[in-house]
Amino acid sequence: MTSNATLTPTSIDEYLQTQSRWLRWRQWLSGRRYRVTRFSDRPLPVIVIAHSFRDGTMARQMALALEQDWASAPTSCRDAYDEILLKAPELIIVQLRRKNVCRCLGHRHPIVREAPFAEAHEAFGSARVGEMDIAYQRVETWAALPLSDTALDVKFLQGPRLEEFRAKQFRLRLLSILLHETNHLAATHEPESAVLTRSLSFYRESLGAYVEETVTTLSFTIDRSFSRLGKD
Repeated sequence: MTSNATLTPTSIDEYLQTQSRWLRWRQWLSGRRYRVTRFSDRPLPVIVIAHSFRDGTMARQMALALEQDWASAPTSCRDAYDEILLKAPELIIVQLRRKNVCRCLGHRHPIVREAPFAEAHEAFGSARVGEMDIAYQRVETWAALPLSDTALDVKFLQGPRLEEFRAKQFRLRLLSILLHETNHLAATHEPESAVLTRSLSFYRESLGAYVEETVTTLSFTIDRSFSRLGKD
């Protein structure tokens, strides 16, 4: 049996590639795809993003949120999830959907339903497996913190980096939902109010830090540009 220490994105990719040819063809023909990643600063949990072939771009955005945006979040934001990530299942399946019938942003699943991970396998070792879904089209239109989001958005309306800001904002929303549902997987009895407060704080503080750094960088660039103009 494989130990949790050897559970890596590579080992899960290898497991997916070594399934029977019939299973792999069935998944391929059904349009099911998998992207395997993890938080940039820790070996576990390993995250499998299960998605339709049509949603490959969104799967890449989700992976980017985990691999880059998580690392750039303030240390205090990441520290708030340290114990939660330690207690979370070592292997987490994220079903990336366009919409949920119930119009929710996401759910923690009580049982794992994604076919390659629904039953124990030696590739997982003793790792616990958890599952959630995230409806990305709902996340795109979600007003996480309406007043704060609007105030931050205004800072970029006249600038060249509005598109970059909107992309960052979307990825941080995806990440906050993933952290929210991971919190539920790790602490099933924690009140929803506490879980929500933690995930919204992560979103607000991470986005605020990004905006502050970006505005400072823009101001510095503009100041240097005007300084050079004055010398000509």
